[in-house]
Amino acid sequence: MKKEELIVKNSTEIALETYEMVLENSFISMTAKPGQFLHLQIDGHTLRRPISIASVNRDKNTVTILFKINGSGTKHLADYQIGSVINALGPAGNGFTLEPESSTILLIGGGIGVPPLYNLGKKLVDKQKKVISILGFQTKDYVFYEQEFKQLGETHIVTNDGSYGTQGFVTDVIGSIADFDTYYSCGPLPMLRAVSKELVHKNGYISLEERMGCGVGACFACVIPTDHDGGYRKICKDGPVFHHQEVNL
Repeated sequence: MKKEELIVKNSTEIALETYEMVLENSFISMTAKPGQFLHLQIDGHTLRRPISIASVNRDKNTVTILFKINGSGTKHLADYQIGSVINALGPAGNGFTLEPESSTILLIGGGIGVPPLYNLGKKLVDKQKKVISILGFQTKDYVFYEQEFKQLGETHIVTNDGSYGTQGFVTDVIGSIADFDTYYSCGPLPMLRAVSKELVHKNGYISLEERMGCGVGACFACVIPTDHDGGYRKICKDGPVFHHQEVNL
C-alpha cells in the first residue's frame, strides 16, 4: 500500500445519492485486487474515507469507485470536478480469496456493499466461473449496476419496499438459488449476520463496511472479535474480507 494521487476523470450520479467516480492512477490500477479499497483524503476533513474499488481498467490506468452520500465528507467528494486530484492510501486491505475448485459463485450485496462484488464478479467470469448475483437496495431509486451484473450472469434485485424487483431482503431470495459452491457477500452488518446464519453450512466470505481511523491497523478503531482465539481482527488491515467463520458478527 502506498500514498498515491489520483486524478478525477469522470463523476456521475447513477442513483439517488449514489455516485460513480473514475480515477486515474497507474500504480493502483495495476495492483488493485477485488475486495480492496482506497482510503481517500477529502479536503477539509481530518479522517480519510474508505471507499471500495468497483472496477479496474488497466488499459486506461483507471479505477472506478462508487459511494453514497451519507455525511459531509462524501457530500464534498461528490462535488469534486474532472481534473481534481485526490490523495489516497491504497490499494488497501486484503481482498477476496478466490476458490479455484468452485464452479458456481453466489454474490450477495446490499446497498453500497454492491460495488466491490462487481469487481470480483468480473474476475470470476474471466476465470470461466458461473456467477449468480442477489443485490439488495432500499427502494427503486437507489438501484444501480443492474445491467452490469446481468452481463455477468443471473441477477436478482431486491428492494425493502417492493418498489422494484422482489420485496424484502436478500435472504428472501437465497432459498431460490438451487446450487452454488461458494458465496461472497458485502453490505451492512445486519445483512451479513442474516446471510451468514442462512448459509452457515456453505463456504463463504464476507466483506465488512466500517468507518476507519488510520486505515493501516495502527489505531484499533475498526476491530471485530474473532471466535478463533478470543482476540480481534483489524478490519482495515486483516480485512475487510474474512471467511464467514473467522469473525464474530
